[in-house]
This record gives sequence, structure tokens and C-alpha cells, in this order.
Amino acid sequence: MKEFFKGKRVFITGHTGFKGSWLLKILINSGAIIRGYALEPNTTPNLFTLANLSSQMDSIIGDIRDLEKLKKAFLDFKPEIAIHLAAQPLVRESYLDPHYTYETNVMGTVNFLECVRASDTVKSVLNVTTDKVYFNIEQDYGYRETDVLNGYDPYSNSKSCSELVTDSYKRSFFQNRKVAISTARAGNVIGGGDFSLDRIIPDCVKAAERNTPIIIRNPYSIRPYQHVIEPLYAYLLIVYKQYIFHTFSGSYNVGPDDKDCVETSKLVDLFCESWKEGLTWINQHDGGPHEANFLKLDSTKIKNTLGWTPLWNIEEAIKKTVEWTKVYVHQGDIKKIMDSQIESYEKKINRLFQGENI
Repeated sequence: MKEFFKGKRVFITGHTGFKGSWLLKILINSGAIIRGYALEPNTTPNLFTLANLSSQMDSIIGDIRDLEKLKKAFLDFKPEIAIHLAAQPLVRESYLDPHYTYETNVMGTVNFLECVRASDTVKSVLNVTTDKVYFNIEQDYGYRETDVLNGYDPYSNSKSCSELVTDSYKRSFFQNRKVAISTARAGNVIGGGDFSLDRIIPDCVKAAERNTPIIIRNPYSIRPYQHVIEPLYAYLLIVYKQYIFHTFSGSYNVGPDDKDCVETSKLVDLFCESWKEGLTWINQHDGGPHEANFLKLDSTKIKNTLGWTPLWNIEEAIKKTVEWTKVYVHQGDIKKIMDSQIESYEKKINRLFQGENI
């Protein structure tokens, strides 16, 4: 991985977010030349600031809806690789402000792809969406890339639209150009440094810090939880493979194994066991808007096509999340713990791809 990305010019939208910050750290450690374009971090504290990532890359603060500013930042940089993470990422927020959600997630994708279309340097492009893009009938098997796209709520639906926009641009403008474009649909990510609202692990951390019970609003909902590092390496694998061979471009599910698709209550039980200190939880549904009870991905395609497979099970993902959080709570070295966890994962992925330049 480090060998390929060393010296590569990588443009990332949404780099100040939780996923974006971990992706930056991986790429910085790999020696990539990075420019990011995003809004200011939307929480205080936030991982982007805690890890001092702005000092190690070119960070441009801007709105994905501003095409002219985005295009200037993109084209001036002359990227070889472009990764689109910028989004309004919350289901509940999408009910409160659907217009902003669609404008950001749909027209933001259009604007990103317009930049790619205007560029003569980009070779590999990835649009990161979500597992929620599928028409969810809460079936007991994982959704496949060929299943119908039609998310229920405004967030999920806007991401379905983002997928369709990407496919249309590929067929309309890139059939005869040497630009490989893919989308990646990942499940719910957890990990150290997520301070977002309406996410279960940040709620667990806040309760632990206050020494109060964790409140769960949907304890029996089943989600494909995975540590944030897992899909990020899958994204980079897609970017790398299609950079070399354009035939690898497509749509990919990136989810955990079936045994790690667990009820929220199970996830919280594991957090409490790992955190210790007598931490408990209570069921308190707040009457909020519709959210799916059951959602699972079938990741057979990326396993068979690219050789990727999940390397940290749900217990390990929780352990790593608590490990990071304990460092943060005790005002420890954030950069050091991130580097340690990335190195730990890279040792596993290097064994998985032993003999390949990954």
C-alpha cells in the first residue's frame, strides 16, 4: 500500500470528517501528496484537529455545493486519484433538513464528477456511499450490488441518487477516457475519534465519561458494524487496483462477515465489557423517525474480485475503539495511538496480500 501511494497526488472531499481523518492518516503515513476539500469539522472536539492533520497536507475549507471553488481547488492540484467522502451523513438530520441533504449528497456528487470530467490528470476515482442505498425489505440475507437502489429516508435515498449519478457520468462521459470510476457501499463504522451526534459509539463514550447508563433507542436493530480502518483499506485497494487495470472499476459492497452483523444491544454489551468500570445501558426509544431494523451486506464481489476480506471481528473493533478512547480521555498521544492501530492492521493486510505490491 505504501509503495503504491507514495508520491501519488490524492484529492479527497470530506477530509475533515471522522472517516476522512483516518483516511488522511493512512495516506500521510504512506507518503501521498494530499489536498482535501471540506467544511470545517462539525464537532468540538474532532479527530481532524486532535491529530493535527492539517499540518501534514493541503486543507481547503469549502462547501461541496460551490462548484467554482471546488473546481479551482481540484484542477489547480492536478490529482491522479480522487476520493469523494463529503456528505450530510445522518439519517435523522436528513428528516430535519431534506433539502440540504439532497443538495449536498446529490449535487455535491455532480460537482465532484464535473471536476473529474474537466481534469486531464485523474486516473482513479472513488465515490463512497453507504449500505443504506438499497431498497431495504429487511430480508435475512445480505444485499448484493445488483439489488435495487432506493433508500427509504432522505439520507439513504440521496445516496442512492449519488450512485445513479455516478453510473450515468461513467456511461455518458468516460466510456472512451482512461479514467476508472467506482462506488463503495460500506456499513456502519466505529472507531476512535468519532464525536458525531446520533451514533451509538459516541453515545457510549459520552455516557462512560459522565458515568451514566448508555441510552439505546433501537437495541434490537441489526447493522453491519466494522472498524473504520476496514473499509478505508478496501477503498484504497479499489483505487489501487483500478488505477492499474480499469476493468476493476464498478460498485462494491464493503461489509463485515455475517457473524459481525450484530444487534445494537450486543455492540453496546461488548463496549461495556471492554470499558469496564460498571458501565451499563438502558432501552429508551425516543419515538424518532423511521430507521431500518435489519440491514446486512453481501461482500462476496470485493472478496472474489479484489481479494479483500475483513480482518478485525466485532470484538477486536470494539477493543480498538475503547483503546483509542482511553488514550483520548487520559489526554494521551492521539497520533501515536492512530499510528499503532494502523500499523497493527497493516501487518494483517500485508500477510493477506503477501507477495503483492499492496
